[in-house]
Parts: sequence; C-alpha cells; structure tokens
Amino acid sequence: MKVNELSFLIGGEAGAGITRSGFLFAKACMRAGLNVFGTNDYQSLIRGGHNFYVVQVKVDEVHSQTDNVDLLLALNAETVTLHKDELVSNGGIIYDPDDISLESETLGREDLNFYPVPMKKIVWEELKEEPIMRNTVALGAAFALLHFDLGLFDEVLMDTFKLAVAESNMKAAKRGHDYVKDNFKDNFPYRLIETEAAGKQRIFLSGNEAVGLGALKAGCKFFAGYPMTPTTGLLHFMAENERKMEMLLVQPEGEIATINMVAGAAFAGVRAMTATSGGGFCLMTEGLGMTGMTETPVVIMVGQRPGPSTGLPTYSAQGDLRFVIHASQGEFPRVVIAPGDVEECFYETMRAFNWAEKYQMPVILLTDKYLVESQTSIEPFDAHRVKVERGNLVTGQYQGLEEYMKHKLTETGISLRALPSTKDAIVRTNADEHDELGYTSEAPAMTTSMVEKRLRKLTYLVKELEERGTETTKLYGSEEAAATIVSWGGTKGPIREALKILNREGVSVNYLQIIYLHPFPAASVEKALSKSKKIIVIEHNKTSQLSSLIRERLLRDVDHTILKYDGRPFSPGYLAVKIGGVL
Repeated sequence: MKVNELSFLIGGEAGAGITRSGFLFAKACMRAGLNVFGTNDYQSLIRGGHNFYVVQVKVDEVHSQTDNVDLLLALNAETVTLHKDELVSNGGIIYDPDDISLESETLGREDLNFYPVPMKKIVWEELKEEPIMRNTVALGAAFALLHFDLGLFDEVLMDTFKLAVAESNMKAAKRGHDYVKDNFKDNFPYRLIETEAAGKQRIFLSGNEAVGLGALKAGCKFFAGYPMTPTTGLLHFMAENERKMEMLLVQPEGEIATINMVAGAAFAGVRAMTATSGGGFCLMTEGLGMTGMTETPVVIMVGQRPGPSTGLPTYSAQGDLRFVIHASQGEFPRVVIAPGDVEECFYETMRAFNWAEKYQMPVILLTDKYLVESQTSIEPFDAHRVKVERGNLVTGQYQGLEEYMKHKLTETGISLRALPSTKDAIVRTNADEHDELGYTSEAPAMTTSMVEKRLRKLTYLVKELEERGTETTKLYGSEEAAATIVSWGGTKGPIREALKILNREGVSVNYLQIIYLHPFPAASVEKALSKSKKIIVIEHNKTSQLSSLIRERLLRDVDHTILKYDGRPFSPGYLAVKIGGVL
C-alpha cells in the first residue's frame, strides 16, 4: 500500500478539458497538504490529436513528473495505447467501456486493475449535462479509488467555477465517486489522505503566472504581447489583472509593433515588458538593438520551443541561448537570466526590472515551455525579498548646472535618466550613433566613447552582482561529489529528482545551476568546477550551447553531455540512468 505518493495521468483529445482536469486534481491534492507537480503535453491542434496531463503527488518536495504512471484516466482508446507501458505493476485504468474495450489479454498487461465507468451515460442520461463533463465523472471515480476526501475537491470546484457550473461539476464528481464505491472492490493499492499541512496557505501556479506576478509586484505598468506559445499564458494572466493592477495591456498586430510599443513606454518612464518565443523574438531583434542604442530599459521574456521556423510550437527546447545573447547587429550590453523553477520566475522577474532601469539596458528572461506551462505547489512568495530600485532617475525637475544629457559619458557608463516630462530637461535620444545630448554623430572619437560607455555597464553590473551576493549560480549537493552536473533553465526540476534517485543508490553527484548566463558568472562557475572530478552538461538542444559557453568563458571542456532535442522533457529516471552510465 502506497500512501500519499502517486503519479496520475489523464489523457484524451484536444477540447476534452484535459489540462483543466489535471489542474483540478492537483489543486485538490494540494488542499490535502500534499506537494504536487503537474505538466501538460499537447499537440498544435484545437480539436483531436492526443493531449495528456501528468500529476506527481508526494508528501516531500516534488520538482518534476516521474517516469511511471500509477493511475491512468483514459478518455479515449488512444490514451491507453500510448501510455499502457508507462503503468506500474498493479496500477489502475479508469475508462468508459462504451468507448474503450479493455481486456488484460488484448492489452498484454495482466498485472493491471481495470475500472470501467460509464462516463458518457452518467453525463448524458442521468445528469443531462454536456459531454465535456465526463472528465469530472472520471475525477470523482479516481478520488473514490484513492479514498480521497471529495469535500476538498468540491472546495476547488467552488473556487474555480461560477456557482452553477461548480454545482454541476460537484454532482458529476459525486456520481463518478459513488459508481466506483458501489461497483468495485476496495483493492487499489494507493491512498491520498490529508496531512497535517492541510489548510496551510500555499499556491499552485505555472512559470508564466509566476513571471506575471513578479512583473506586477515590480511595478510593470505596460505589457504588450502577441500570442505565441508558450508565453500566451503570461499574456492572458496580465490581461486578467490589467484593471485590478491599474496597468495597460495591448495586443498589437505583431511582434515588431510589440517591441516598439514597449520601447516607447519604457522611454516615457513606465516599467514595460513583453513576452514571446523564438520566432517572435526574431522579429523583435531590430527593436532590441534600438533599445540597446538608446539605452532604454525593457524586459523581454523568451519562452523557448523547438525550432527553427515554426518547429514544434507546443513543445519544449533550449536552443535559443546563443541567439538571445547575440541577437541584433552590433555590440551592446544586455542581461540574460534563466530561472529554473517558479520561485525563480517570480524573484528574477523582479530583479530583471531593477537591472533594466539601473543599467538602462534590455534584460531578457530566458525560459522554456516546460518551465512556464508546468505547475507546482509552493509557499507564498516573499514580496519584500526584492525591493524596487529605479536607479539613477530624476523626477519632477532637473537641477543640473549644465544642459541635460541623456547619454552623458560617465565612469560607470550609466547616465542620469530623466523622463520626457521632466521640467528643465530636454530628453533626446537617437537610434543612430549619437553624442551625449542625443544628436546624431559620426565622429570617430565620439563613436568610440559611446560604444565603450554602453559596454562598460556590464563591468559594474558584474561587480554589483558579486558585492550583493546575488545568486548567479546555485550548487546543490556536496562539493566533494564524484561528478558535477551543469545546466540551466527548466531542466532543473528533473535533475533535482534524478539526484534523489542517485543518492538512494549511493551515487554522489552535485548539481550546478547557472541562472545568469550573460554576463557569464565566470568566477562562480570556475570555483564550482575547479573541485569537480567530472563535468556533465545536461541540455535540451543538439549542440550543447552551454558547453560552448563554458569553453569560451573558462577555456575548459566538459567531460560529458546528455542532450535531448525531441521537444519532450527529461524524466528523472532517464537522467539517473544516463548520469550513472558516464560515472
């Protein structure tokens, strides 16, 4: 009997409410005091195809999905065909016998438990509801098998839907629950029971939502975005909170207009942000260069997916690292931050706005589909951990003794920043090379000074990061480990779960996460790797872009790479085997 540890998968075609069902299941488990992680897999289709949502439930911290499935909710036959081999021995399948004919002989699995539930009949004939509600019947059936308190699920339904819709779903869940209790033996070897942490305030959210919360807390007042997976969720989140947070959201006609609007808003003095994926960022690169030349503080989130071109629009990758570091023509400073979990999505977004304004440059949050669309349960954020810092900003009236110069040459490269409405200051800038006043200049000496001024900012940024003790990298595990895993971004969760597996097997491995990829934290990375007996880089790309970055910055090679580029996330078991194979 396994108590409070479960891998749950619900699958069906697009349009059947798969992701919503997984979300509801996970959130109910969180209400019971359990830790949950949920991730979705879906094709680029509005209807049809195969969608599924996986939830990992544990008492301890959980950072990713697992390799196997304990309970499968199949809303169509394809779900069984595709996932039957992932089911553990003595696992269970809930399905509708009117849609799916299952026998252990034909399935080739005599070690499974089968729970046929007439979901369609219950919805159509008994409840007189829409067909989509059969997923709620299935969830009720699942909670019955797991001995879960259905009252907690009802609370989630009431919090999620309007009253009439919630009540209909509660009836459907109760009917599925009762059907299992009345028709099957109590033989499923898994239980989900309330813990002492039940009722404790926690939140269940995605990386997109965490970035949105971080932006709002940082004072973002303008968001422009064109819908593009996987960052559309952030656009929707900001739209939902637009009026409440007294900000302005615009969905322009395309990404070129988007970056120009964000640049204009930032130049006018408000904290401004956009989000896109690789294809949209391609269109933004000229505008990105303009923000670099004009020293305009913007924040851009790039959610990676496989490319080139349209690629796999609903899957995950890490192929844009080199691209965002070098995007646009010429040389100008930028910051590239790659959060690895939802907490870092929140706090690093807040820091991104601070770095953008303090150093008057673009900051890029580099994420990926797996990170921004997966959801996890965490403690509420500490909104006071990162304070809003607007840098060298003058408001009200300029009181300098000389004419205001937006691009004044300074030791740090940072000029006094006045807003266009500032009294006694004329704020000029230019996308051409310019002098200190912002007028176009082609003079060789001025061009040299301006290039050096802009890039000088990175030297002082690196110094400030070190002085503040900002976590540009994080090391998990013993410094004396047999090997060091090095990675960045959304691979963090599966790697941390893989470390648990390896530790149980007596294998000592540590993990170096690099959060700030540009400017590269060479000193911090060198310190960690200098003690390493073997270096293993793990990435979602073919060319191991992080390995080349380490080679470029530290003049050293890594010993092994574990690479994946099929759009699907790493699983902990797979990583544990691969890591063990190179030790």
